[in-house]
Amino acid sequence: MNRKIIILSGALAALFSTARADEGMWLPKLVGERIEDMRAKGFMLTAADVYSEAEPSMKDAVVKFGRGCTGELISPEGLLVTNHHCGYSQIQRHSTVGSNFLENGFWAMSRAEELPNPGLEVTFLVRMEDVTDRVLAGTERASGPQFDSLVKANIESIVDQAEEGTHYKASVSKFYYGNRYWLYVNEIFTDVRLVGAPPSAIGKFGGDTDNWMWPRHTGDFSLFRIYAGPDNKPADYSPDNVPYRPERYFPVSTRGVSEGDFTMVYGFPGSTQQFITSDAVRQVVDYFNPFRIEVRTRRLGIIEDAWKDSERLRIAYAAKHSGIANAWKKWQGESLGLRRVGTVEKKRLLEACFEEWALGNPEYEGITYRLAEFYDKTIPCFHMRDIYNETLRAIELVGFAAKLAGPDITPGDGLPRWAEEFYEDYDTTIDKRMARYLLGKYLENTPEEFRCELLAGLAAGDAEQFVEDLYRQTRILSPEAVGRALSGEESWEVFTENDPAIRFYRAVDASFKEKLDARAYLARADSLYKIWVRGLMEYREETGSREDFFPDANLTLRFAYGRVEGYRPEDAVWHHPFSSVAGILEKYRTGIEDYSLTGDLPDIFEANPGVPVNFLASNHTTGGNSGSPVINGRGELVGINFDRTWYSTLSDIEFDPDICRNISLDVRYMLFVIDRVGGASYLIDEMTLR
Repeated sequence: MNRKIIILSGALAALFSTARADEGMWLPKLVGERIEDMRAKGFMLTAADVYSEAEPSMKDAVVKFGRGCTGELISPEGLLVTNHHCGYSQIQRHSTVGSNFLENGFWAMSRAEELPNPGLEVTFLVRMEDVTDRVLAGTERASGPQFDSLVKANIESIVDQAEEGTHYKASVSKFYYGNRYWLYVNEIFTDVRLVGAPPSAIGKFGGDTDNWMWPRHTGDFSLFRIYAGPDNKPADYSPDNVPYRPERYFPVSTRGVSEGDFTMVYGFPGSTQQFITSDAVRQVVDYFNPFRIEVRTRRLGIIEDAWKDSERLRIAYAAKHSGIANAWKKWQGESLGLRRVGTVEKKRLLEACFEEWALGNPEYEGITYRLAEFYDKTIPCFHMRDIYNETLRAIELVGFAAKLAGPDITPGDGLPRWAEEFYEDYDTTIDKRMARYLLGKYLENTPEEFRCELLAGLAAGDAEQFVEDLYRQTRILSPEAVGRALSGEESWEVFTENDPAIRFYRAVDASFKEKLDARAYLARADSLYKIWVRGLMEYREETGSREDFFPDANLTLRFAYGRVEGYRPEDAVWHHPFSSVAGILEKYRTGIEDYSLTGDLPDIFEANPGVPVNFLASNHTTGGNSGSPVINGRGELVGINFDRTWYSTLSDIEFDPDICRNISLDVRYMLFVIDRVGGASYLIDEMTLR
């Protein structure tokens, strides 16, 4: 190793000397590689307790909840807990003006009162297997479309073999940009019923004011129950179904946690980008996030204006507002965090070290330069894609038209459930206001060469009239009209061809695919990153840090571990890692709307100020980890993960051990709310308390 490489590597080591502390989202089947480090940090169980295919293990108590959250079993009778915000859409759909479960909470006092949720699924991992060699078999001399075709055929064969003779569903996930592949065999349950949810004054306490912030005082949990057929296997909803009997569930700790205690988060993290280069990070900070934040600020304002005098609209648009706001605030913290820790500069140094190491190696030499050139060429394409997604595709009418124009519609089957739900939660006035703004923003930022013919020559000031004409002429906002067409009273094909909203969607979508089709760019990026990441593996192997090389999150089951720990967000400020009911009362007295308490909550809290509410830990988490169990060294449930601190959102790209903290609900607060607020102590009787 020459002197320049030694100097660069020394500088890199100084920058990342603490970066390995609690970083990592690890594959459960490989827990044996981490168990020694886990035990040194306070874990008292075995690798087989975390993951086993021969015996029940913790993996059998963890589910993917819906499409992008996590839940965990806490009783032998299928009782499941996840976040309030993960169950939010289900709670909303069961809410009416006369029976507002979002505002007042919901507690089933018997099994008969538990509420079914059509379309909601929970997914258990049965087993996972490294199938890299099988996926890549026969591809040694292939490239481009031929390589992709062979890989696709191999994956289909692997999935078919895994599912044959079972009721399981299998999939193959790509890791390290295609350098590794893993098979996942899953069991999916579709009869999942709402059991309990605290009022929003608890489950959403702090609202957008506190989202991504610390200190937090949010009772972010909701309770569901999994039902199965008499054989304990998945079954469609039926009154004859019985509570699922899990192989494993988590005992609930009443001892709580102390600073420095071991914690493990076990869940389904959604997406991270730890391997992207400095140029990609610069795009995020300089181009993507600023535009997204600006547009969503206005969208939130439009909804909030409509909320002021309408409880119906508050219910109908609660989940939509929450979805818009969550990413909006996250992107702000992410940009601040990335700038604060100097992620671009760190990555540039890593890239320089790598290129020195790769000199003379034709496979890897110059790969970072090729990636830099790629980003220079693709900034306009990816920025325009972001503009399209945040403007035109964010219009509710356009999104609904896209679904009606899709392949899942079968004339004769009647109005689909998702269409009924759209009409139930839709307001034309809000959507038109949104559409005028979003179309204007699109026209303001989109050059003529990227537009469809319908929008050719229009200025931002023309958006209002265009929207008025579109909404006046479309028929898809009428459930009766859509229902008649789907029932066969008129041709569905003619209906969709003639409707202006569907024509508009088809025109902008076709234009997007023709002029801004990012698939080729993404394929090019994947091919470059596959080389870059493979090279990083070898580079890290040589430098002695290969064991810490974990894959990006991709909504597959992972575990992360750390400890209960405060942090210093800025100079002269220290954040203690615990909050209590006393803090709820302090915020309540400020009079801020997001800190309001309803009913007799002030009295209940005044009598119990010392009850713990939330705590901080240094677990590496991201979206999808919402609802994940937080487990102590004895394998007991001590918390339910629900958020990160504001600067911690940078951990999707870089985990900084000094400031990255996850926020969890203390299970003692959950027990307190179930008992004192919900009056549903029978649910606690189901649990195993330790």
